Amino acid sequence: MGNKLSYAYHISIITADCSHASTIDSVSITLIGTKGQSSKMKLDHTGLHFFNERHKQYKMHCKESLGDIVLVRLEHARFQGKRWFCSKVIVEDCAGGASFRFPFNSWVKKNQSVELREGTAKKPNEDELDILKQNREKELNQRKKTFRWKTYAKGMPKCVAIKKTCNLPLDVQFSFCKNTEFQFTLTVALVKLKLVEFIHFQTHWRSMEDIENYFGVNKTEESEFVKSMWEEDVFFGYQFLNGFNPTMIKKCTQIPSNFAVTNDMVSRFLEESTSLQNEMQKGNIYLVDYQLLDKFPANTIHGKLQYLPAPLCLLYKDPDNQLKPIAIQLKQKAHPQNPIFLPSHSADWLLAKIYVRSADFNYFQLITHLLHTHLLAEVFCVATNRNLASVHPLYKLLIPHMRYTLQINIMARDKLLGKSGVFQTSISTGGKGLPKLLQKAHSCLTYSSLCLPEDIAARGVEDIPCYYYRQDGMKLWNAIKWFVEEMIKYYYPSDKDVFEDTELQDWVKDIYSNGFLNRKESGIPESFQTVRELIKFLTMVLYTCSVQHNAVNGGQFDFAAWMPNASPTLRRPPPSYVGGTTQQDILESIADVGSTVRTLAAVWLLSRNSDDFGRGESEPTMADIGRKAGLHHGRDANLSQGTALTHTQTMGNLE
Repeated sequence: MGNKLSYAYHISIITADCSHASTIDSVSITLIGTKGQSSKMKLDHTGLHFFNERHKQYKMHCKESLGDIVLVRLEHARFQGKRWFCSKVIVEDCAGGASFRFPFNSWVKKNQSVELREGTAKKPNEDELDILKQNREKELNQRKKTFRWKTYAKGMPKCVAIKKTCNLPLDVQFSFCKNTEFQFTLTVALVKLKLVEFIHFQTHWRSMEDIENYFGVNKTEESEFVKSMWEEDVFFGYQFLNGFNPTMIKKCTQIPSNFAVTNDMVSRFLEESTSLQNEMQKGNIYLVDYQLLDKFPANTIHGKLQYLPAPLCLLYKDPDNQLKPIAIQLKQKAHPQNPIFLPSHSADWLLAKIYVRSADFNYFQLITHLLHTHLLAEVFCVATNRNLASVHPLYKLLIPHMRYTLQINIMARDKLLGKSGVFQTSISTGGKGLPKLLQKAHSCLTYSSLCLPEDIAARGVEDIPCYYYRQDGMKLWNAIKWFVEEMIKYYYPSDKDVFEDTELQDWVKDIYSNGFLNRKESGIPESFQTVRELIKFLTMVLYTCSVQHNAVNGGQFDFAAWMPNASPTLRRPPPSYVGGTTQQDILESIADVGSTVRTLAAVWLLSRNSDDFGRGESEPTMADIGRKAGLHHGRDANLSQGTALTHTQTMGNLE
């Protein structure tokens, strides 16, 4: 009778509500507390318990109190199933009334044993028990073996050393729903867009009417508006503010020495009794400069050399607050065979704007979108998994905003950047020069440019009207900063707490070394000394991974579906003289039929929300933050995936 089990615990096991989360296998549990551990207890009667969203309760009896429960060990013995997605475990002390929660939200593979930490967030120096220190060390050692760094190309941010998505840990793979969708959508996209028959065409479009015929399927209200307005100067200027690449425009206080524009050339496009110099002094002249594209070796598609301009475009904000282009130079070096195109040049002017829009699309896809969001998000994600234990407060903050980052980037390297990917087959920035351009862009990347308030100030666009990217972005930046600040001040009351957090210091050092390649000139910190530094950096990371990505990604189809507005490639070199441009010249310069439809299918896929968008258990997201910020332009309710700026009502102002 002395062995009577008199101390009881209530145990609740919750299986996640997602595809294939259930199991009919045997699951056992062991409780580990500050005063000892229980015997292993089998939880199920095979085939009955662990099904989707099932909340199953058990009672465990022990000889005596185990103290505070700090670890739960789950063992999944394979019978027929393959894996089980455990959402969380809750243990209640029947006598003392204490409750211990063990969030997991991860897969347990066949014949696997896992240990779950009690969910209270703790920094490394807050673990006092040896068993918890050992658990933490074991977890990070295993993660460092799983998430190793690899150099994709010299001079680029390093990426995860996993080549195939099937080799990713189950927890960071797509859900079944999303995975199934992506397996088929790349093929089905052309079917849905009714463009399959055009995929192998290498001929140029015969007329704008032909382009309209393919454009008619799956169009949006915004893309229809783009088609109707794409030739208008006011809409051309608007896209630098609120199109898919709203990060290029800057105030011009002095004409660059390599831009051969003069007051005599543009005075007629300004208000009467003023001059270019006067308007620059008033702050009404803006510049877009694609210098990074200069001397780039453009792609060869189907054996034909393509072309990529590196234009400079001067814009004027008129008294009606409309931003209009007033001069375009398509190459960086001023030269008689590199003329200045003006609004009075009719068809030549339209062709020059097409070349600028093509440069903008290529710059956007490779630099603004791929490098500045996807590749940096991967750096943050890998560093987080390598250096922050799952119980670390910053891991809990960061990881919900890195969902699917690794899988989508691995797929992008294969399906978009690979030999048969859309960059290689349809876009000017594809081919052998692609890594060199990314390297060049990365060498110019700075911490300041990733922080929206500093970037806006550096470009001098604090006051330009109708800049909804800035307006919504600043609200979200400030809301994220508020959220981060409230959390960080709780876990890090003093600078000393920041400095002494070894996992945190390893995390930022990993980002500096492997993401920014030890470039001091980038301004990225190698370590954190103060709470203030940490708050700023975390705000930038969350903003980049969520808001910034979706702000530039979400409108791709809207603005690029009408291809002449965003030609993915150009088949003729920039015109070397003014005069004589015909409609046929335009048709023979823009992307051919096959490049058009392949690119359209890609941007359609990248722009749309997947079918599992917003699914799953509630996690800390930016939704409440967005509401607090008073957002009114956000198209997506779930701001944890970022914000896509709506264009319909703002475009209406242009009509």
